[in-house]
This record gives sequence, C-alpha cells and structure tokens, in this order.
Amino acid sequence: MLRFALQRGGQALIAAFGVVTLVFFIQRLTGDPIALLLPETATQADIDLMRAALGLDRPIWVQYFGFLADMARFDLGSSFIQNAPVWDILLSRIPQTLQLAGGALVVALAVGLPLGLVMALTRGRAISRWIMGLVLACQSLPTFWSGIMLILIFGVHLRWLPSSGTGTFAHLIMPSIALGLLSLATFARIARASIVDELGKDYVRSARARGVGTGRLVRKHLIRNAMIPVISITALEVSQLLAGAVIVETVFAWPGLGQLTVQSIAARDFIVVQAVVLLGAFVTIGANLAADILYSIVDPRVKLSGST
Repeated sequence: MLRFALQRGGQALIAAFGVVTLVFFIQRLTGDPIALLLPETATQADIDLMRAALGLDRPIWVQYFGFLADMARFDLGSSFIQNAPVWDILLSRIPQTLQLAGGALVVALAVGLPLGLVMALTRGRAISRWIMGLVLACQSLPTFWSGIMLILIFGVHLRWLPSSGTGTFAHLIMPSIALGLLSLATFARIARASIVDELGKDYVRSARARGVGTGRLVRKHLIRNAMIPVISITALEVSQLLAGAVIVETVFAWPGLGQLTVQSIAARDFIVVQAVVLLGAFVTIGANLAADILYSIVDPRVKLSGST
C-alpha cells in the first residue's frame, strides 16, 4: 500500500511540475503583461519600473527557475491591482468555493447514484426510460440557463430562496443545484452502466440462485463492486465543478474563486488569474491522487496491477 501511494505521489509531483512549467511559458507567449497592467499614457520609465518590479527584465531562464523556487515555497506573489498578497486574496474566497463545490457534489451524489441504481434494476421498463430522459435533460441544460431559471422560479416568483449572495444555508441551495445538475447526470449514467455490468457477472447469478434478495445483493455486493468507476469519475468531476463555478458564481453573485477569476480578468490582474489556474490544476491533481489511493482500498487488485 505504501509503495503504491509513493508511486502515485511521484507521478502527481511530475504532473504538478509540468503544469507549473506550462503555465509559466504560456503566460510569456501571450505577450507583454506590462502592456495590460499599465494605461496607455504610461511613460517608458513607468514601463521599465513595472517590468523590474515583476522581474520581467531578467533572462527567461532566470525567471523560470525563480518561478519554480517561488512555487516550491508556495509563494504566489502579490497583486499590483489589489495591492495585497495573492494568498490573502485566495484565502478570502476559497471557503465560499469549497462550500459551493461541496454542496454541488452532495446534490450530484445523493440524487445521481440512486437514479443510476434504479435505472439499472429496472432496465427495459418504462420507469428506466423516463429517468434516463430526465438525466439526459439535466446533462443538456447549460449551467447559466438552469441557474437563471432557478432564480426566476424560486427566487423571483415563489420567493422561497434568496437569489444572490451568501451567508445562510438557503443561499447555498440554488447555486448547488445549478452547479450539480451536470455532475448528477454523469454520476447517474456511470452508476447505471457499472451496476448493469455487475448484474451480468457470475457471482450475482450464483447469489440469486441461492435465494439472496435484491436488497441484500445491492447492499452487500453491487454497491461496493460498482464503486470504482464512480470513484474515477468523482475525481474528474472535481475539476468540472471548479470550471462550472466560474459561471454559477457569476450568476448568483457568489463571492468565490470563480467570481474572483472573472473580476481579475476584467481588471487585467494576471497574477491572480495565474494563481487561480495553478490552484485549480493542483486541486485536480490532488483529487486524482486521492482517487488512485482510494481505488487500492476498495479493490486491492488495482494496487497489485499498479505496482507491477
């Protein structure tokens, strides 16, 4: 187990190094950031001063190794637009985004997995087809449209829930649903396919021949054995939720990382945008590492095949 975790951890570090390198060079390829940070009336002296302050007057290889050293120290620099350390800016927004992503994941798992189970157990029947139609509808709805519809119905007409902002559990409900709908559909389809696959295996036929009921079969065998694809897709959905948060946070005026990204792009605060991109990439890498380790706990065969 330890060897498997160390192996996957080494691969995660290599991926993180690749992301840092890619972000550094893409940022340089997009042009001179000084032209975006300073107004058109800036003098050459202002440009030279800003370039020196950002370290852009040094050779590219010096900038690169300095950037790597900063990342190793978790130093994201300071925002010249907001005149504050980038970490302070991120830490003021991360709790709200974690709240929203957690709420969306709960909605997706709590609704999507039972729907997938029902579709698998009732495949070929009308109820399975109706649920599949509902799932496909959820997957087809643009996130911004579903968010606006929720606001119009539950915020404007019925006035059951607040339409924007944060602070209470009621504020979290609509953004979580809007963000979780796409993941809900994904979980439902993956769970259905995985459980249908398990239902065709020999151990299920043997259990049913011994008179094991459907409820016990689901609790004792199907759920655990069908979890590996669900774990895999959960790691991928973390990045999907982070990407979708940009739209949902804008629609619901939710003060998280997504709204910060939009505001920073509009203000041309490229240092904050760079930090958000790196943070999102690291979270995705970490989620995949956690999923790999969880694989080996749920199914030891994954650990054995991964260590050879």
